[in-house]
Amino acid sequence: MSERHPIIAITGSSGAGTTSVTRTFSEVFRREGIKAAIIEGDSFHRYDRKEMKVRLMEAERQGNKNFSHFGPENNLFPEVEALFRDYATTGTGKRRKYLHDPEEAAPYQQEPGTFTPWEDVPADTDLLFYEGLHGAVVTPEVNIAQHPDLLVGVVPVINLEWIQKLYRDKKQRGYSTEAVTDTILRRMPDYVNYICPQFMHTHVNFQRVPMVDTSNPFIARDIPSPDESMVVIRFAKPKGIDFQYLLSMINASFMSRANTIVVPGGKMELAMQLIFTPFVWRMMERQKKARG
Repeated sequence: MSERHPIIAITGSSGAGTTSVTRTFSEVFRREGIKAAIIEGDSFHRYDRKEMKVRLMEAERQGNKNFSHFGPENNLFPEVEALFRDYATTGTGKRRKYLHDPEEAAPYQQEPGTFTPWEDVPADTDLLFYEGLHGAVVTPEVNIAQHPDLLVGVVPVINLEWIQKLYRDKKQRGYSTEAVTDTILRRMPDYVNYICPQFMHTHVNFQRVPMVDTSNPFIARDIPSPDESMVVIRFAKPKGIDFQYLLSMINASFMSRANTIVVPGGKMELAMQLIFTPFVWRMMERQKKARG
């Protein structure tokens, strides 16, 4: 953690909905005039798209049915921790980009599914913002979770997470239901061992719960809408959170536990704005005092 160079990390599984949290923070940064160094977790995968396919086929030939992007063998966990540690200390560090599609790849004259060269994070940013799979990973070798000043978990109930992944991969990437199902099954051990444990370390968790039947996610025709959902927001340390203010500002919200507020799904981004804006204000105030 660092008062001079704070870090915000959003962590969640593929299909969890971390992009909605990122969108909210982007709006806060724009409104408050904050320059953030944006880090995508995909850029710390070990292999590019082509090599990952080769490695996957090799693993299957060797009888490894659980080779996935979720585990340590396919990610650069030490490099993520080094970036967080270096940024907290000096305000810079090493990063790169993963080019997901032709539109992202075109400015770099590279193929989609490849990485850009490593480069230094600009030295004039106000904070570092990470979004990805592993912002709070702790293993015997690394402790990434100790570095961020604010750790946010995005964790839909599992059936909803699968529906969101199925919908995205089928509609946007052209995969079949069978192919996406195989991916879900292959990732399950790493999901249990490296994704779920992160949410013990997060400061705030957002869990969307559908209010419609999602008992068989593999036949769902669409994603339950925000208005068909509730969002459970759990604070690891509720001290300083003005729950009465949140309840008064968000209609139909209620407290389910002393550290948990439940809001309508359609109000999730409003809740994020109300919760995270004061967090960011306090970060910038501490930074201002630390820098003199």
